[in-house]
Amino acid sequence: MRHRNAGFKLGRKTDHRRALLRNLTTSVILEDRIETTVAKAKAVRPLVEKMITLGKKGDLHSRRQALAFLTTDESVTRLFETVAPRYGDRQGGYLRIVKTGFQKGDGAEKAFVELLGAEKQLDEKRQKRAEVKAKKREALEKELEAQKQQEGGEEAA
Repeated sequence: MRHRNAGFKLGRKTDHRRALLRNLTTSVILEDRIETTVAKAKAVRPLVEKMITLGKKGDLHSRRQALAFLTTDESVTRLFETVAPRYGDRQGGYLRIVKTGFQKGDGAEKAFVELLGAEKQLDEKRQKRAEVKAKKREALEKELEAQKQQEGGEEAA
């Protein structure tokens, strides 16, 4: 029986577990979507929701509490300026956990942890990545053409 055993230990000692959960929470706030194991996803959900609730309050005390927990100043700024205002009228349930399959190696079940309403931002990130890849590909093709022309010119001479 698991009476009075709340929370997840995740096979780690207290300090390591706390650091892991702080890092996961920071990553979710910065990236809008991360992939991790299902157990870690379920453990990080209440912490991210608490951070978003602090962000919705928006006062100085809430900001200091968030700074004490999150690992970077950038994540606190993003939390208070972009993430929390997204959920102004919502009373909780800010995350979605989507199971994706199994991890190669130990077979652990994997899942995406994503903020609701982040689809637009994720699509923008995908488009930017695609544009950057296209630019790099064009630059490489131009370099290859220039090299071929130089080799052709050297052979003719």
